[in-house]
Amino acid sequence: MRAFYPLIALAAPLALAACGDPAPTYIDQAWVRLSPNKDMPSSGYFVAHGGDADTALRGVLTDYALKVEMHESMSEGGKMTMKPLDSVPIPAKSKVAFAPGGKHLMLWGVNDTAIGRGKMTLTFLLANGDRLLVDAVIQKPGAAARAAESAEHEAH
Repeated sequence: MRAFYPLIALAAPLALAACGDPAPTYIDQAWVRLSPNKDMPSSGYFVAHGGDADTALRGVLTDYALKVEMHESMSEGGKMTMKPLDSVPIPAKSKVAFAPGGKHLMLWGVNDTAIGRGKMTLTFLLANGDRLLVDAVIQKPGAAARAAESAEHEAH
């Protein structure tokens, strides 16, 4: 019986590790592309990583823009169209990308303070009740094109 006690002592940490917290849903790679025209909305992008349980993104808020909406671009009848999204499923252990040409955020009236700081905080509202605060880098108009041209020039 005494030989049994050391086995219990060794097995206890393994048993407790299995009872750990479930992996959470999280957001990363958030960025906002400013519109060259202040009267037109800017675009926001990010990647949502599903945790151990299914959930859905129900909306995005920020104090640094007048309004934020989720949208999806799609081709219908040979034309690109856009439709608003009320909710976006985030299946467990998967990734959902909001990227140019697909799902994206539309942000109206981005605050000059955020533009000056080069980032803005976005609050992601999940169906499970979680609120995720994420800083999104602000990319000024033409910045991506200049970065791509610079990288291409350095490659020569």
